[in-house]
Amino acid sequence: MRFFPSVLLSFAAWIAVAQSALPVTRSAAEEFLELNTDRDAFTPSTFVVDQGHVLTELSYVYIENREGKPTNSYPELLCRIGTTDWLELRFGVNYDVGAQGNVVTSVEAGEIDEPGIVAYESSVLYGLKTALADQDGILPQACFIVEGDTPMYGDRFGTVLIATAVAGWELPIQFPTRGAGPWRFDTALRYSYVEGPADWFSRWGPSAVLRLPLSDRVEAHAEWFGTFSEGLPEESSRPFFSPGMHFMITERAEIGLRVGWGLTNQAANFFSDLGCAFRY
Repeated sequence: MRFFPSVLLSFAAWIAVAQSALPVTRSAAEEFLELNTDRDAFTPSTFVVDQGHVLTELSYVYIENREGKPTNSYPELLCRIGTTDWLELRFGVNYDVGAQGNVVTSVEAGEIDEPGIVAYESSVLYGLKTALADQDGILPQACFIVEGDTPMYGDRFGTVLIATAVAGWELPIQFPTRGAGPWRFDTALRYSYVEGPADWFSRWGPSAVLRLPLSDRVEAHAEWFGTFSEGLPEESSRPFFSPGMHFMITERAEIGLRVGWGLTNQAANFFSDLGCAFRY
């Protein structure tokens, strides 16, 4: 497991070298506006996509389960289409192998009776995200996401309903570095109704993330999140701690890496999520 923390450090070093090789003037820095992707952390962004724009997000996720084979999930494709200044439409597809209920992204996963069994699942995602309020003092910026996840192949069947409430605050703190923006603290509560081994059950997903812009191109974050079941014969508790960062390649594209470690014996030992996003 010593290899995986070094991956994050290597990624950070690569970003530092890349940024130093690409000097940015003040006028150019203003072009690097945050994409506000939802794939950057388990906690979604509090922003919707601007009207007339499309934000495409992709990821490859590796999950090292404590028992059995690892899980591989890809492409975790999410296409977000801005229709008004307060509403976006969302469409996505995904395929994963070895799902064991460890939900570390927006993609749902089934529950497996036998840890040694390998599951193959593919699904389509569709829904919308709506802005509810802008930040006003201590009142947070807020949005709401509702989605349907329909299996196309695998042991799951029946559309899963996913509802997520998100709230966040821009903080009066920032790093004294060129182009660094204010810190943000975002929190979310996700609910889904999922098929279990014998019956359907509820899955709750609370989360909180501190987002730390290091410059106009680089942002780091630290996050706690988890998924907790309600309605299973043996309830599951899967909390994670997850740091990560992303780098703006251009004003319309970014790459990012996040990793995480399970905090209970029911949570996966480790996961990594390497992704990118493009705005049109």
